[in-house]
Amino acid sequence: MGKLDGIIKIQGTLDNLTFYKSADGHFVRTKGGVSKNRIKNDPAFQRTRENGTEFGHSASAAKLLRTGVGIMLFHAKDRRLSSRLLGIMAQIKNLDSRSARGERKVALGLTTAEGKQLLKGFDFNAQAALNSIFYPPLVLDTGSGKVTIADFVPKQQILAPEGATHFSLQSAFLNLDFATGIFETTYSPVDNHIIDNTAISVNLNPSGVPAGTGIAFYLMLIEFFQEVNGVQYVLNNGSYNVLNILDVV
Repeated sequence: MGKLDGIIKIQGTLDNLTFYKSADGHFVRTKGGVSKNRIKNDPAFQRTRENGTEFGHSASAAKLLRTGVGIMLFHAKDRRLSSRLLGIMAQIKNLDSRSARGERKVALGLTTAEGKQLLKGFDFNAQAALNSIFYPPLVLDTGSGKVTIADFVPKQQILAPEGATHFSLQSAFLNLDFATGIFETTYSPVDNHIIDNTAISVNLNPSGVPAGTGIAFYLMLIEFFQEVNGVQYVLNNGSYNVLNILDVV
């Protein structure tokens, strides 16, 4: 695989060369490989088919979680989120000790403590990790999804980006069944504050306990703003924002 370095950027296939664009730039590679029909039917490629099936399942599980998180995801994510989350789902799928190779499921992997631990603390924006930006201790009630943060000073306990004058907090309670694809998400109201040396306490209460018998995810979103003439503007299109999975039950 070579990287395309030139004024004219091509995408598509030309003779035996395939030109394509990824997040890392423009690349070119030669055509070739085994035909799809052989991979689909040749016994020699049984392992390949099994790996492909499980890869597709892991990708679907990652997409389902992103969908379940809902509107919060539009406020805090990085460009490699899909691939990072896919990698974790593949690890969780491997924890399914009941199913045959090629049929292992994320839903079964998440019944294990190890599977839940792989998603606990996950940051949807790798450039803004919760534990490197937000230092106050928080208390999570897994029954109601309520997040309590008592008596903290924003100026001293939040590593805010340069230019930020305000921040907001919001929590979410997601119930997601990976086996059926059914989910429900509830959100707390957005709680907005100035970044100064005044001590505050925050209570983030989701609107209710989501229905279902799936896996419970508890999330928190932190957004940063700059106030100009009484209007708050999101800093750098949200690239400093935090979205974290606080716990998985």
